[in-house]
Amino acid sequence: MKHRSDQVTKGASRAPQRSLLRALGLKDADMERPLVGIANSYNTVVPGHMHLDRLAKLAADGVRAAGGTPMEFNTIGICDGLAMGHAGMHASLPSREVVADSVELMANAHGFDALVLIASCDKIVPGMLMAAARLNLPAVMLTGGPMAAGKHEGGLVDLISVFEGVARVQSGQWSTEQLTALECAACPGPGSCAGMFTANTMACLCEALGLALPGGATALAQSPRRAELAEASGRAAVEVLRRGLKPLDILTEAAFANACRVDLALGGSTNTCLHLPAIAHEARAGFGLADFDRLSKQTPHLCKLSPAGEHRLEHLDAAGGVGAVMKALEPLLDTTCPAVGGQSIADYLSQGLSEHEALGRRVINTLESPLSQEGGIAVLSGNLAPDGCVVKAAAVAEEMKVFSGPARCFDCEEDAVAAYGAEAIEPGEVIVVRYEGPAGGPGMREMLALTALISGGPLDGKVALVTDGRFSGGSRGAAIGHVSPEAVSGGVLGLVQDGDVIALDIPARSIELKVDQAELDARQKNWQRPQPKFTRGALARYAALVGSAAAGAVLKGN
Repeated sequence: MKHRSDQVTKGASRAPQRSLLRALGLKDADMERPLVGIANSYNTVVPGHMHLDRLAKLAADGVRAAGGTPMEFNTIGICDGLAMGHAGMHASLPSREVVADSVELMANAHGFDALVLIASCDKIVPGMLMAAARLNLPAVMLTGGPMAAGKHEGGLVDLISVFEGVARVQSGQWSTEQLTALECAACPGPGSCAGMFTANTMACLCEALGLALPGGATALAQSPRRAELAEASGRAAVEVLRRGLKPLDILTEAAFANACRVDLALGGSTNTCLHLPAIAHEARAGFGLADFDRLSKQTPHLCKLSPAGEHRLEHLDAAGGVGAVMKALEPLLDTTCPAVGGQSIADYLSQGLSEHEALGRRVINTLESPLSQEGGIAVLSGNLAPDGCVVKAAAVAEEMKVFSGPARCFDCEEDAVAAYGAEAIEPGEVIVVRYEGPAGGPGMREMLALTALISGGPLDGKVALVTDGRFSGGSRGAAIGHVSPEAVSGGVLGLVQDGDVIALDIPARSIELKVDQAELDARQKNWQRPQPKFTRGALARYAALVGSAAAGAVLKGN
């Protein structure tokens, strides 16, 4: 069988390359086997990544056992939690492109035949999936698994509990000692943060797309099953190479629709409205923001996990995991889509609720008895967002789903946080934070620091937030992000003035600025594009190249 790696290992002219491979300890037999790249985002900076070195070793064992030669390399991984609320968050979304580029370049430079992609956290998993689509080499995605929930004062807590605890201290509800006790309990060890935040949402979608083995999204990071999945993923990478199954065979429009439906049923992070279209763009599959809106109207919300509810990923796992959610959704899914764990998605489907009856009924509702008839993410449009904007409707209180109020405008997140701290924001207002989009940010910063202050303090349920930036998967409340076109590109958000009335109607998918068009036209003539915040380096390049959030914030020319 001919291998792509033959260009590196075969023939007299490749003696220099073989000499270098021998320096690694490879023997003739190793070079006869297919070379399987193991892309690993291990580091000791991020809790979700600190254990990935162990998983990579197990995946390498699986590759060898299946007849391949593993070759491990690393890529970067940024922790959104550590980067949150300061200038570091500018780097997060741009890192998705760096991850994708690094995997692509390493695989092409060294002639790998197949890939095991090992990652956790928000931008790293989609970056690796983007690379898989670009390269179209047989590939299996292995995510690092969720962190266990913390235990505090008789209840379960996670990172978002700490962010909201900051607001309770600032509002005088808590002492700093209470916050410190929570801080020490919330994150008990390795893994991606315990709720249905972006990292775990993306892990679930890897399964739903068919690029990860069953159970890969929800088995805890430190569980024996996670280790078994790592070894099995290495074996599976060699198997899909033998089968000739490639990512573009899997990443079809039907597969993206399946993944989106699972996302909507789970009430997942709004960041998937960036990542799924970006992955689809690389796969040349037609899937975008309009599909989220269409499918949301057809897909019920079945699970209420943190931040919308009390359940964490360990509860979803005990209820049957993504397989059980897909089993509940089965009439709405295309189960003929191919998958790395079997011949098709149909092979993924567990026995679902019948095997996990007691817990499953509490965690995963049925199509006949959903939490709501529509999915957990809603796409709004109107004169303030002609190209759309998104909200995690599953995490919005019922009384806030229709809301209007006067705007309070801020040109960056820091100014809005300072105004909150000064108690300058009034109940009934719509907080506008602009110039935080993909190009204007740059990097479309998440605003968990701001949303947690609102959700954890006295303004909870009393104000809305509208931005061209984005939100953590842990955000809740009437937080509307991804407003497109963004303000720095001349979008209407840049024309809003304090006191202008903004009306939201989430059920009707509407967002309107109650200012007539003649006035907006006059304001547009006087609008000036702000100076760029970065004039050199990676962020300056990113700002110059990034496209609209409505299309996944992909780089122009890619």
